[in-house]
Amino acid sequence: MDGYESHVERLIREATERGEFDNLPGKGKPLHLPDTDDPNWWIKRKLEQDGLDPISALPPTLQLRKEGDGFPDSLQHIRDERAVRDVLEDFNRRVKLDHLAPKFGPPIRVIAYTVDVEQMVRQWRRMRRRRTSDRSGGTSRVR
Repeated sequence: MDGYESHVERLIREATERGEFDNLPGKGKPLHLPDTDDPNWWIKRKLEQDGLDPISALPPTLQLRKEGDGFPDSLQHIRDERAVRDVLEDFNRRVKLDHLAPKFGPPIRVIAYTVDVEQMVRQWRRMRRRRTSDRSGGTSRVR
């Protein structure tokens, strides 16, 4: 059946011969097809197109949990200890408010926990010392 051409195939071939597909937008660019194994492909694409952080789609408790899980690594770009303390104290304040907030919908068993500010500051200091030491060959100290 090598010679068989369906009606649709014939229409496509004729349109191609007439050059009707030559100047289509996106020509030569990869197709962004959804991952068929991921049922949330559409929301991930929408978040990416709108430049939104995927964490913003999570319920507040989960956002806090994710933020807390990022400590102390997420603090390494902060240069001032007072600013680090402010971030951590603000985080603890938001966690406490979340614990008091009424919850709607199905119960979420994940709870965000406050962090030990002093312990996190000590870890931040160690990270800063390591970073500074790595850049200067081991001769510099950070206060």
